[in-house]
Amino acid sequence: MESVGAGISSTTSVTTVTWEPELSELRRREELAEQLGGPDKVERQHHFGKLTVRERIDRIVDPGSFWEIGKTAGVARYDADGNLVEFTPSNFVYGIAELEGRPVVISGDDFTVRGGSNDASISAKREASEAIAAEMRLPHVRLLDGMSGGGSVKTIEQAGRTYIPLLPGWHVVVDHLNIAPSVSLVLGSVAGLGAARAVASHYSVMVRNTSQMMIAGPALVEQAGLGTVTKYELGHADIHTRNGAIDDAVDTEDQAFERALQFLSYLPTSVDELPPVEDWGDDPGRRNPWLLEAIPRNPRQSYDMRRILTTVMDEGSFFEIGRDWGTSIIAGLARLDGVPVAVYGENPMMYGGGWTADSCRKLTRLIDLASLFKLPMIHFEDCPGFLIGKESEQNATVRYGTEVLVALRQAVIPYCTVVVRKAFGIAGAANRKPGSESLRLAWPSGDWGSLPLEGGLEVAYKAELEASEDPVGLKAEITERLNRVRSPHRSAEFYEVEQIIDPRDTRPMLCDWVRLARRTLTTQTPRWGYRP
Repeated sequence: MESVGAGISSTTSVTTVTWEPELSELRRREELAEQLGGPDKVERQHHFGKLTVRERIDRIVDPGSFWEIGKTAGVARYDADGNLVEFTPSNFVYGIAELEGRPVVISGDDFTVRGGSNDASISAKREASEAIAAEMRLPHVRLLDGMSGGGSVKTIEQAGRTYIPLLPGWHVVVDHLNIAPSVSLVLGSVAGLGAARAVASHYSVMVRNTSQMMIAGPALVEQAGLGTVTKYELGHADIHTRNGAIDDAVDTEDQAFERALQFLSYLPTSVDELPPVEDWGDDPGRRNPWLLEAIPRNPRQSYDMRRILTTVMDEGSFFEIGRDWGTSIIAGLARLDGVPVAVYGENPMMYGGGWTADSCRKLTRLIDLASLFKLPMIHFEDCPGFLIGKESEQNATVRYGTEVLVALRQAVIPYCTVVVRKAFGIAGAANRKPGSESLRLAWPSGDWGSLPLEGGLEVAYKAELEASEDPVGLKAEITERLNRVRSPHRSAEFYEVEQIIDPRDTRPMLCDWVRLARRTLTTQTPRWGYRP
């Protein structure tokens, strides 16, 4: 029986199989993708003070960490023999990378290819980026510069039909809000679905003068008979940071990248983890003597609440969110002894710290963020109540204020209040998380009740004052009488406030509290989702 291979000479040459031609073609296509929309379009991007999408990704991610997905997707043209003669890359770039050592999904529009519109077939990649972020339970950082999936009327001719609007993959965008941090950086002109994606995030930033956000651009506005406007008049950063659609604005793209990194540093990679503790290097026992004189004795005199927050928190750790809107409340993230916390306080320099409709909306978002990502929450309270008056009623302040109290009840977080001065009315009741034995500390300057004495006295003693021959003298007499029993120590006698403290002890006590509070945190998902 002849053996296998019999008759084959040992000198017979064997042809080596290689896939190098296909790999060369791959490298060629990758090089074409890296050219984006071509040198002229790249130069135009730079002319308007903007980086390209690949430059942006290189600036924000850890060096060498970007794993691009779908790099060679795009629109190709072939000759009669099937050879590639022209290639336009998809105008959406995404992949997985690391930001300061932590994995994220990062995606960005390429405005150099048809202004980031749907004509360059980005939908599948965009939907994949959202889905991967949700399925891998990773933060998603969006670099927005274009319509981000919106089409134009050209698609009618190209497709040979019209289509009824849908939002493919939108459910994943919404679901991801309850899984992992989402950050949107508006770095150019963003409209339509791009604008919706910008605000469907936990934190958003615009770059002044080089970015705009709008529902529809100037041409459509003019065609609708709404006048001639520029894209700056429609969607400048100043507009959207004052109305609350966008959280913050910066002057350069690099500053936007830095803000994104700062925001993410306070949060876990996903709801499956607790927020990361850092060795911040600030003494938890630090006592600042200025706090003893921070609150003026005149109840009508304002002071710097922002300075109080930055003094008590770990030095340099306060990350304010939404500074330009809802200005009667100062809100953000910070650290205490390295532990990430959410913190807010009424701003007596704006409406006396009264809760407005906008400040309530801002506060609800902060509460939802804290509850979702397990951040202990601290309230530095100086609340005269809801802002009153005709405008406040027209803005439905009571509805948005009630929403805050509902969100606070639903939040699954440790909560602590430091009453630094006023706590009045329904809004003042946010000194405690409803249904919880949340800790309350009070400074000696604490002053509380159903209504402030100023104004409330005239209502309560209206009949006596009207009947008096000396209403001014009687008012002074009543004021003195009431002031004798307004001491916060009287409330402490009845355990209506747990503890009155030396303001200088605030930081040491909160650091002790936050270490205990962190022990109670679990990674359970809240029953109520995040409201963008």
